[in-house]
Amino acid sequence: MNRALTLDDLVLAGIALAAGLVLAFMSRTLLRWLAKHAKRTRWSGDDVIVDALRSVVPWAAIAGGAATAAAVLPLTRTVQHHVNQALEVWLIVVVTFSAARVIAGLVRSVTQSRSGVAGSATIFVNITRVLVLAIGFLVVLQTLGISIAPLLTALGVGGLAVALALQDTLANLFAGIHILASKTVQPGDYIRLSSGEEGYVVDINWRQTTVRQLSNNLVVIPNGQLAKANMTNFTQPEQELTVLVQAGVSYDSDLEHVERVTAEVVTEVMTDVSGAVPEHEPAIRFHTFGDSRIGFTVILGVGEFSDQYRIKHEFIKRLHRRYREEGISIPAPARTVSLQQGSAVIPQQRSAEGAVPEAQATEQR
Repeated sequence: MNRALTLDDLVLAGIALAAGLVLAFMSRTLLRWLAKHAKRTRWSGDDVIVDALRSVVPWAAIAGGAATAAAVLPLTRTVQHHVNQALEVWLIVVVTFSAARVIAGLVRSVTQSRSGVAGSATIFVNITRVLVLAIGFLVVLQTLGISIAPLLTALGVGGLAVALALQDTLANLFAGIHILASKTVQPGDYIRLSSGEEGYVVDINWRQTTVRQLSNNLVVIPNGQLAKANMTNFTQPEQELTVLVQAGVSYDSDLEHVERVTAEVVTEVMTDVSGAVPEHEPAIRFHTFGDSRIGFTVILGVGEFSDQYRIKHEFIKRLHRRYREEGISIPAPARTVSLQQGSAVIPQQRSAEGAVPEAQATEQR
């Protein structure tokens, strides 16, 4: 436009800007009200969407008001073009960051719902965020009139050099994607590696897996090493597991009585102790005629891996007390030892904890 700026132009431009600001304020108030209601739902995805809209809609309203104000002013075609282009870039940047936050939040929500734990697999979240930001950056360049074809070509050529330089990093990246996609390990699982590391998986990111030991220390394992290691997952296919407690009674014991008393103690522990499985059926299996006792195994059900220590502790205490009340003996191992002193052989019996006299000794079982 070549006409001069008038008071009416300024009034209309001010009205357009004011309308954009009012609309932004009203939309933010409405979205704040929607956010309160979204928090009451079980799905966390609506919280992410509403939170992102609270950033996009007000800025879009302000940009619309500014574009309308620029349209009513007698600006030259070049200035008008630059103003519109700047508003478009501004709006694209806002939408890109909001979209990255929404999509990353949805991915985090889906990951948590499928794994059933509070921790998040940040590798998928980070990859999603980077992809959305990269697409937004390319759209901005295209809006500014910059051709993205040479850039994509340069990235394709340089990508080979980067891949060669970052072999270990890329190996860990794809190993982490494979681990999560195959669901062999997920955040919240308790794992044990053949190299000895064990604990709860806290997070799996683009390079490494973080494991929290029972001592509350963190162990950082590269994804490539985790993918190649022999591993036991104590949470898959289900979190509940069984633990074995070895015990033994004397040969004079009534095994039927021993089995009945032990089963009562198992039922009591399964009912009273936190972390046990109440519906677990008592299982006692005699298996060995030992040197001084009949050995048997007690099978206990626990809710998850770390519960076994508390349940074993409580079971052994209660079983020992109950055996003493019932008169059931738990003998110490005993052996017959022949002591040769000169030409005389003196047979003696001792417990496994006893000391051997300073003489030439031979054991007879």
